[in-house]
Amino acid sequence: MKEFYTISKNETTEIIEKKSKFIADIYPVKNVEEAENKIKEIKKKYYDAKHHCIAYRIVEEDRIIEKSSDDGEPSGTAGAPMLNILQGSNLCNIIVIVTRYFGGILLGTGGLVRAYSDATKKAIQKSELVFQKDGFEIELETDYSNLENFKYYCNKNNINIIDVKYSDLATCLIEANFVEKENITSNTNLNIQKYKIIRKKYIRKNVEK
Repeated sequence: MKEFYTISKNETTEIIEKKSKFIADIYPVKNVEEAENKIKEIKKKYYDAKHHCIAYRIVEEDRIIEKSSDDGEPSGTAGAPMLNILQGSNLCNIIVIVTRYFGGILLGTGGLVRAYSDATKKAIQKSELVFQKDGFEIELETDYSNLENFKYYCNKNNINIIDVKYSDLATCLIEANFVEKENITSNTNLNIQKYKIIRKKYIRKNVEK
């Protein structure tokens, strides 16, 4: 079962290292195409900068696609350290792009590794983390007398109700992981008439700092 963290929205931070400015832009992305488009956007935004170093990790079916680039910096001093931080933080479906404006002072390989790493860490620290885990989209039916009780249970246990449809019974569409599904369907107090799994999906949970 795959479990990882991503971020809820894009953030921008910057650090100064010996007069060089390092601007870190971090984005949640769903696929490689979206990640590559973000790179193009940043290069256009900071068109006068020489280096736009990148690292991304994207979950695609049963594999993780990874890419990094030093974009003209000495080999191994930018993209690889940035990617290492994403790996060590178990972050996926995310891209970080660090743009450098040269300040006139050479940093050396150690200085570059430290600067690109620190810029990446600062962007992550500013971001709101979201936990993602294998789960399901599930359709359940319950009677109206029990609907408020079911809603209360879901709210208390941080289970997202996507939609509720009203006919002879209340039909609720929820997203839940395996344990949550088992707890709901085995809880007699919830009075679930029947349920079916619509599809597998990643379940997102905000992480409290």
